[in-house]
Amino acid sequence: MIVSTIKKDDPKKLNLKMILKELQQFFVQHKKVSLADLQLYFRIDKDALRGMLNRLIRKGRIRKMENSKKCGGCHSCADEALEFYEWVNTK
Repeated sequence: MIVSTIKKDDPKKLNLKMILKELQQFFVQHKKVSLADLQLYFRIDKDALRGMLNRLIRKGRIRKMENSKKCGGCHSCADEALEFYEWVNTK
């Protein structure tokens, strides 16, 4: 009897790879995106998204844009609405 030694990929790793690929596709399509928009579209916690975005930053695919400043008026804008990322990979 032959026993298979092929390990199946960890489902969590596969899920992360799929989300990273979807994030990249979203950036290719939209070019500049706020963290708030990503939260709404992907329905993922902002801190989890930041971790994934940092991974794409390290790979040179996106960059975090300079912090936008609040207008100083109503103070209604959440920080996530002013945190922008931009697609930079030209491949």
